[in-house]
Amino acid sequence: MSLASTEVLSDVDAAVRDVARRAQVASRALATASRGTKDAVLHALADALVAASDELVAANAEDLDRERAGGMSPGLLDRLALTPARVDGIAAALRDVAGLPDPVGEVVRGQTLPNGLRLRQVRVPMGVVGMIYEARPNVTVDAAGLALKSGNAVILRGGSAAARSNEVVVRVLRDALEAQGLPADLVQTVDPWGRAGGVALMHARGLVDVLIPRGGAGLIRTVVAESTVPVIETGTGNVHVYVDASADLDEALPIVMNSATQRVGACNSAETLLVHQDVAAQFLPRVLAALAGADVVLHGDAATIGAAPDGVAVAPATDHDWATEYLALELAVRVVASLDEAIEHIRTWSTGHTEAILTNDLRASERFVAEVDAAAVMVNASTRFTDGGELGLGAEIGISTQKLHARGPMGLTELTTTKWVVTGDGHVRP
Repeated sequence: MSLASTEVLSDVDAAVRDVARRAQVASRALATASRGTKDAVLHALADALVAASDELVAANAEDLDRERAGGMSPGLLDRLALTPARVDGIAAALRDVAGLPDPVGEVVRGQTLPNGLRLRQVRVPMGVVGMIYEARPNVTVDAAGLALKSGNAVILRGGSAAARSNEVVVRVLRDALEAQGLPADLVQTVDPWGRAGGVALMHARGLVDVLIPRGGAGLIRTVVAESTVPVIETGTGNVHVYVDASADLDEALPIVMNSATQRVGACNSAETLLVHQDVAAQFLPRVLAALAGADVVLHGDAATIGAAPDGVAVAPATDHDWATEYLALELAVRVVASLDEAIEHIRTWSTGHTEAILTNDLRASERFVAEVDAAAVMVNASTRFTDGGELGLGAEIGISTQKLHARGPMGLTELTTTKWVVTGDGHVRP
């Protein structure tokens, strides 16, 4: 590395650390803020976004044009896109967060010891939350809203694909915060420093309290491997739907279609369909025809290819297909001989995000729930329900596939930690 490049990186590191220090100072303004104050701010942010809808959509159109020309997949373009209706939805999500209980100050547990010391373990903000994410301008708003409601400042690295969209969103949010009498530095971005800014954010240990990556497998691996800041790992979604021998096939068909096609760019969209051999002859021709009719590209094992109706193309599936999160209108299909074989396939290829079983056999569902290791397990329901809003948590900052601190959709509670408050009357330790 040349001296010149070292100096540039040093300058970026210094700039990002200054951003983090300002975030630390700004977060103190929320330390004693009431729920009413925070909720009023969230409503003001929502109003500001709606008022700036035309500007946001115009900036987003620049991002879409650039990425479309660069060959971005339809699924990722859908994630990137903002419309007036989506801006309204993003604002509505902020208002939903305002309506949720404030976790800060909640007493997790407490007791009085035999010596008279009174103990309380209470929820407190993390402090400064960092987010590194891709092609999702709605995440900019969700992260800011959840951070503010839980008493945190947030530092964002949104990626080049959504550069213009995020630039406008952050400016609108910062202006609205100042208008409400709060520091604009509660919401900041390191996007002006590009990838180097993201690296500097990963290394701002002691200034940033937790870092949350949200995006593709490569981004998440990089953040986990390189960050010196504690990381809550969100994961990719290689998601399976298993149709058991006892499944109601009329009910199963719309669940499979919803899981696989409703919004393919989302991490909770199904990537693999597993069908028990006892119902394969009945179910596969129907579901393959429906999927093909929805323009889904199909990959399958020999049994699936043999069951495909005339006119439905199914390419031979490989290990690559079983391992892939397509994020597109694409699905791998396999016939399995038993529940055991379905569970073993999932154990082999799952990323631990969401797994679903469609069955009317109570014992089968109980085994699936107990033996499948995932952040969310669905029984007779679409995988698309693994979502903070759908599960009543409000907007989510990501879906954690790790097992420490947080797992599954991460809402307000997951952005807090705890502290012990110990109250005595002149107590000293003997």
